[in-house]
Amino acid sequence: MFTPTFLVFLLCPRAAIAQENSDCLTCHQDKELTTTRSARTVSLYVDERRFAASVHSSLSCVTCHADLSDKEMPHETSLQKVQCGTCHEAEQQLHAESLHGKAVARNDPLAPDCQSCHGNHDIKPVKDQASAVAPLKVPFLCGRCHQEGTRVQRERDIPESHILENYSESIHGEGLLRKGLIVAPNCASCHTPHRILPHTDSRSSIARKNIAATCSKCHAQIEAVHLKIIRGELWEREANVLPACVDCHQPHKIRKVFYTQGMADKDCLKCHERRDIVSSKDGHSLAVDPSDLAHSMHAKTSCSQCHSGVNVSRRRPCETIEQKVDCSSCHAEIGQQYQKSMHGQLTLNKDPNGPTCKECHGTHSVKGKKDSRSATFATNIPDLCARCHREGEKAAVRYAGTEHKIIERYTESIHGKGLLKSGLTVTATCTDCHTAHGELPRDNPQSSVNPGNLPTTCGQCHHGIQEQFTQSIHATLVGKTDKVLPVCSDCHTAHTIRRADLEGFKLEIMSKCGRCHEKIAETYFDTYHGKVSQLGYTKTAKCYDCHGAHDILPVSDSRSRLSHENVVGTCQKCHPGATRRFAGYLTHATHHDPEKYPWLFWTFWGMTGLLIGTFVFGGIHTLLWLPRALQIRRKKKNELHNIKETKDQTAADEKS
Repeated sequence: MFTPTFLVFLLCPRAAIAQENSDCLTCHQDKELTTTRSARTVSLYVDERRFAASVHSSLSCVTCHADLSDKEMPHETSLQKVQCGTCHEAEQQLHAESLHGKAVARNDPLAPDCQSCHGNHDIKPVKDQASAVAPLKVPFLCGRCHQEGTRVQRERDIPESHILENYSESIHGEGLLRKGLIVAPNCASCHTPHRILPHTDSRSSIARKNIAATCSKCHAQIEAVHLKIIRGELWEREANVLPACVDCHQPHKIRKVFYTQGMADKDCLKCHERRDIVSSKDGHSLAVDPSDLAHSMHAKTSCSQCHSGVNVSRRRPCETIEQKVDCSSCHAEIGQQYQKSMHGQLTLNKDPNGPTCKECHGTHSVKGKKDSRSATFATNIPDLCARCHREGEKAAVRYAGTEHKIIERYTESIHGKGLLKSGLTVTATCTDCHTAHGELPRDNPQSSVNPGNLPTTCGQCHHGIQEQFTQSIHATLVGKTDKVLPVCSDCHTAHTIRRADLEGFKLEIMSKCGRCHEKIAETYFDTYHGKVSQLGYTKTAKCYDCHGAHDILPVSDSRSRLSHENVVGTCQKCHPGATRRFAGYLTHATHHDPEKYPWLFWTFWGMTGLLIGTFVFGGIHTLLWLPRALQIRRKKKNELHNIKETKDQTAADEKS
């Protein structure tokens, strides 16, 4: 069927060459433009807006419809099929080898081609949620053919039915379709997007020898974390050879279930429920209270899942058990963190002081960290860590030369008081700063309390302050200096953190700034602000009042509190009537710096030189005059003596 618009071009006296997209859209933007193919009416309409938003928006029409290149318009209605492999050669080759490609090659009318999955003029990237092949849409895309009732299922020899239905009820389908977890496997994750082969093909991703590798793309280290014994048999019949996952997990029907472990818990409790059962090696109790286990996090975990060395062929299934419970069999990621941590390294080196999982979490009565009865509940963590880190305990002895009274100081800190006195479970505990399982020494670059990582660690709670700090001159990415830049603990300490609005903190902060800015601190204490602060008065301006606390920036930065634009406003916080002239006061001016303050330097030394010169001249004059003064003194003394003798003689003569 040809529309009136198309007839206009048929009647044009001069044919045009179709090279620009706009030329093609002159006809194809008509929604009524159609043609007939295989007795079906097919629309030839192209939505210009959707094409402009597709991944092919930068291409011209003739890039794909190559047979129209340099052809006149209007073109013939029967065109060659677009060959996507011209650009996507690798994908085309994979598709040609696949079940789908072979069906296309034999002209199967139900065979899917590129357009069937990706679309034509509105193709979106895979990561775009609107894409037809976005993870959330893939099951429904494949389900057009592979669900019960479709022509493919009815007319083709498909061995399995209800594929989409089974997948949607599986743990993979629930994660993807119900919870929106786009990392959950979809059809393409297992079968690959383009090279879909039957499981009987040795090259197939779901072939028996390849299925474990396919599953391991998501389930990494499945060999290490899986149970070592299933139904009393070794997990690996051959060393380092994984069984096929589908032996236990049915394709498309994977459920989150607990598989039979070969023996029931009641078999274990026949002995271990008795109160008098003890170890033959060291005499410790082996009794297990079923109620503890029933109310623990492992209530649905059978005994043999943890104690994997049991063997049902023995009279006593546990008689051959020698190895300790490996918690990392299920908690693989946590186990890896623990092995790298200081605690894990001590345990690895068989140090008797190395804490194991059960020392913190317990054994059969493990509670979740959100359960107030749990040893790892927020308010219980200080006491838990104190078992080793309290002064005099086994861990505290190791660093006795550098750290003291860690737990005691924490309990008196703002964090400790918030947790233990106010019950604020959101406040920082030992594990929030040092992590729960990856504790490392401060000098380790990977440690959460390493100076390089500390701002990020503190920023987990103090996010707004972290954002300010990362833009400040003290941040490693901003401050360009060879000196060690300060981090949170340099000003606030590690375990004795106090409120910043307390008088003690306000008075101490200046000396803390002075540890790095020694010369500037000296000049500050020479000023009125500094001298009053030394007298214990906290309302006068301190370092942070002018420079800021966490957002310190160079004066040359327009955002700085002391920049030309902001300095008057900064002074007006304390001096409401401050003017531009007032703000010109030289806060840290010193007569010791001839480069920064030359006028003060030369004035000071000029006046000092004048004063010294005056005293020197006066002293020399005094020294030179001293002999003369002594001579005059002696002369006057002699004159007085002669006068006295004359008077005495005269008086004697008068009497005679």
